[in-house]
Amino acid sequence: MLYYLFRFLGDNYGVPGSGMWTYISFRSLLALMLALVISAWFGEYFIKWMKRHHISETQRDPKVDPFGIEKKGVPSMGGIIIIVSILVPTLLFGRLRNIYMILMILSTVWFGLIGFADDYIKIFKRKKDGLSGKYKVMGQVLAGLAVGLTLYLSPDAVIRENVEMQSVNQTTVVAHKSEPSKSTKTTIPFVKNNNFDYASITSFMGKHKQAAGWILFVIVTIFVITAVSNGANLNDGMDGMAAGNSAIICIALGILAYVSSHLQWAGYLNIMYIPGSQELVIFICAMVGALVGFLWYNAFPAQIFMGDTGSLTIGGLIGVLAIIIHKELLLPILCFIFFVESLSVILQTSYFKLGKRRGIRQRVFKRTPIHDNFRVLPDQLEAGCKYVFGNWPRGAWHESKITVRFWITTILLAAATIITLKIR
Repeated sequence: MLYYLFRFLGDNYGVPGSGMWTYISFRSLLALMLALVISAWFGEYFIKWMKRHHISETQRDPKVDPFGIEKKGVPSMGGIIIIVSILVPTLLFGRLRNIYMILMILSTVWFGLIGFADDYIKIFKRKKDGLSGKYKVMGQVLAGLAVGLTLYLSPDAVIRENVEMQSVNQTTVVAHKSEPSKSTKTTIPFVKNNNFDYASITSFMGKHKQAAGWILFVIVTIFVITAVSNGANLNDGMDGMAAGNSAIICIALGILAYVSSHLQWAGYLNIMYIPGSQELVIFICAMVGALVGFLWYNAFPAQIFMGDTGSLTIGGLIGVLAIIIHKELLLPILCFIFFVESLSVILQTSYFKLGKRRGIRQRVFKRTPIHDNFRVLPDQLEAGCKYVFGNWPRGAWHESKITVRFWITTILLAAATIITLKIR
């Protein structure tokens, strides 16, 4: 919004300093600072309002959370703080005619509504499970379908493919095709040209392989967005856990979005050039600022929980961002923590059901999602139940230690994700 205002003032009235608003770095840092300030300032009033109206999460089961007794009366639905802190700077500093920015704003609102409905049912309707799982998945699938079809149909969602060429002195250089094009290609790690084409999987379709490739792309988009959204939701089980991990992941995505939008950097890293994706850096900076500001109140001991309003939204946005910049195949590394959380739940449930059919009580971990496994006290293990990892770790870690160690792991994974662009 302000971009267009200062562009108008500069072009028509020569207002000094108007040119600064054309720089992504300037607008991105402003977005980060404003998001952080809004999150910290609005968060204080939001927490007071929630407490005044006695809107809080029910006390957590001490068998699951040994520190839950300290969290009685802590308000939930803090994701509203994060969403407001993302949207305000984005609307102020972003170029709102950019297809990617439009997609991110709509995705934020959509995922926020899904998460809000879930929290509303939990808190006001007193239903422990909240919104039915099938409706949450349906909402995530619809979001993935909308994102995939938009990238397929929009004439503005294009790439310029990277191609290796021989220079005059016979050295290999990377150039980008002069004409932008619609493409089902994406970035893949550990491969020479860093490109993978979904249409190559559907080559058996003959002349219809490109159309089939787009169908496959949309299916992958739906899967990625749903998986990351649910993974972030499961990761939100300790004070500061999901907010900290997501902020680190967003910083890595911001770097990837910037180099993908910069012709020289894209050439240096031998990745596709995505015109217009530089605006995503503004959105990502707003997201990082919102998450860091939220940590002011969400760090142990939490004064507010983000709830599904925050965790479903954050995970969904990370998935959408990765799809837009064609880096979704890097998510198994970057979002490894989220995937391990989901995988631990799947393994635990499947192994327990297998034992139940045989008349045996068995579990893989002491408790899932996996972060809960580290805070189980020895006397909390179920009598008569066999555990594959019943002695790992010995004793219980404090919640804050688990959170920080997960953050450190995510930092290493984020660094590894960026390094993969040069390892091939």
